[in-house]
Amino acid sequence: MKKIIGFVRNRFVTRVTPMISVLLLALGLLGLSMTALQASTNIKPGHKPALNSTFKSAFKPGEHNCVPLGQWIIPGSGPGEYAAIIDRAVEHSVVLLGESHTNADHHRWQLQMLAALYAVRPDMVIGFEMFPRRIQPVLDRWVAGELDEKAFLAESEWDSVWNTDPDLYLPLFHFARMNHIPMVALNIDSKLRRMVSEKGFYGVPVEDREGLTRPAPPSQAYLDFLMPIYKQHDRKDRKDGEVGFDDPDFIRFYAGQQLWDRAMAQMLNEAFRKTETAQTPLVVGIMGSGHIVNGFGVPHQLHDLGITDVLSLLPWDMNKSCKQLVAGVADAVFGVLPERPDPFAEPKYQRLGIRFEMARGGALVLQVEKGSIAEASGLQDADVILEMAGVTLQTTDDVIGIVKRHAPGTWLPLKVKRNDHEMEIIAKFPPLKS
Repeated sequence: MKKIIGFVRNRFVTRVTPMISVLLLALGLLGLSMTALQASTNIKPGHKPALNSTFKSAFKPGEHNCVPLGQWIIPGSGPGEYAAIIDRAVEHSVVLLGESHTNADHHRWQLQMLAALYAVRPDMVIGFEMFPRRIQPVLDRWVAGELDEKAFLAESEWDSVWNTDPDLYLPLFHFARMNHIPMVALNIDSKLRRMVSEKGFYGVPVEDREGLTRPAPPSQAYLDFLMPIYKQHDRKDRKDGEVGFDDPDFIRFYAGQQLWDRAMAQMLNEAFRKTETAQTPLVVGIMGSGHIVNGFGVPHQLHDLGITDVLSLLPWDMNKSCKQLVAGVADAVFGVLPERPDPFAEPKYQRLGIRFEMARGGALVLQVEKGSIAEASGLQDADVILEMAGVTLQTTDDVIGIVKRHAPGTWLPLKVKRNDHEMEIIAKFPPLKS
């Protein structure tokens, strides 16, 4: 450790001395090797290495491991230099860091990136997809040190708003508070997304739009990207035969996706332009990779709002198909381990895999997560869960409590209302392996 600290002090004492301790702490938590530490602290080298190597990718479509662990790849080009990517990132107005919500390695990578960016741009603001706008006062109190973890999670309604293991995100939240970095709530309430999906943007009264402006029209490429995702869901208004781009339900589907993108882009834009100094901040967005890939979602909406210098960076699971590693999917991707839950460990945070709100006499399913227990059981978007294990659902705490307490290897009966018909669905929670 003495050698590491000496290396950083000797190389950067005149440039980033105030931030060295922060960077070392974050990197130490991540357990990085000496090589990784040197790469991530070599932020302002004496010369700028070329971001795109002359090496051309030799990876064949369909193969895996095209993004080696701990390596940067520039899609469509080849390997990238960590120092050059950081050097380029800090010159942008907005940097977007993607994630798969339940992959711990994705969040470790995000923390590493925040530390590296902050070492050069301490005038940072971090926006989080996980929080709707109404939670902003709670974020402000957290950064000010007025709340402990338990109070913060309770007042931010974490269990009902995001419903994912908070331990995955708390290192990011602590990093922001430790360095007095403003946190910005990027999202909107799920109720507004549902209203726009059902009624269209102009069908929602202005006073209920949370200040949102109409999203920029989607590109045809974005519609082509969303169509296969839409077809995976058996929606109540789906017509027989091939679904076209003019299908009303598909239009409502992508309108809801766009509203989500627009909401986050609008808050990132406000964070960038709302400054009391001549120097604009570096705004970093933490969000699901689906809002970033190919520039279709949040980057597209940011461009419409006048911010064109947006850098998109993604963690890339080593087992991900190389067919998806195409030019333009992101500005750079970083190889990480895929999510591999311990089959022998009891789940810390039991999840059904739905986004929901209390409406229509039960838990209205707003979204069924791909690969979840809910999807396997046959739950669909717009279903209303009336009962769980015979218990009538009246509050979000009813839903969360029953799911959390449910034992691995057992079945959870659900009474569901779909299109005015009631049915029973069995959610099967996988057992622990012995």
